[in-house]
Amino acid sequence: MTVRLLTILTAIWLAGVAQAETMRMAVTTSFHNSGLSDVLLPAIEEDLGLEVQLLVVGTGQAIRLGEAGDVDAILVHSRTAEEAFVTGGYGTHRREIMYNDFVLIGPSDDPAGSAGAETAAGALQMIAEAEAAFVSRGDDSGTHKAELAIWDSAGLGPEGFGRWYNAVGAGMGASLNTAAGLDAYILSDRASWLNFGNRGELAILFEGDPALFNQYAYLPVNPDRHPHVEAEHAAALENWLTSPRAATLIDGYEIGGEGLFVFNAVGE
Repeated sequence: MTVRLLTILTAIWLAGVAQAETMRMAVTTSFHNSGLSDVLLPAIEEDLGLEVQLLVVGTGQAIRLGEAGDVDAILVHSRTAEEAFVTGGYGTHRREIMYNDFVLIGPSDDPAGSAGAETAAGALQMIAEAEAAFVSRGDDSGTHKAELAIWDSAGLGPEGFGRWYNAVGAGMGASLNTAAGLDAYILSDRASWLNFGNRGELAILFEGDPALFNQYAYLPVNPDRHPHVEAEHAAALENWLTSPRAATLIDGYEIGGEGLFVFNAVGE
């Protein structure tokens, strides 16, 4: 191969790389830790020719990235924060995609007796009364917001808690690792727990309360506020995420024979 031919082929290849369709989406650590992104992203690229670059952060940080126009869309799980994002003009709309639930994880011997509680709030109240070690993500994520809401419904708040309450300011995987190391209680989304390999003596102790419902939603960033965002790509991705193809992949994603998410997107 001549130098001239090699130069031409290289230029063609570089031009193809430069023209690749890409967009940026901020997603929660719980979504990423579940492993579902490893299933969806290659399918999106295959079907749409679109490379979705993920920024993996907590819900609070994902929303701030959207507000700043640093991403084209966000996929998060805190309805109150999502609705404020749209009302504030930062997002065009909110589209529900899928759900799972939160579960209370803790030591198998359950020193607080939380497994016998009737509600999630009751389970946390028992942990507080026992002053049993508890790990909070403490990072303004959707999981952290859900935890705080349950404490609030129990008439409690972490501000007055003692050293048994450990706010680590970390993602779901790192927080679960901390809980395993401390043999502590923690609130986790089910998907991250099922995909977590370092469980130690931890187990699911409480589940099933409607307060533990965990909805994920997709919000495109508003191009009227940030004209540079890839609004067409964000719209194409939304169409794909609400399609039968996405439904099959989301509902079919399992670990150990157990499904991690349930697709519930509806047409507009």
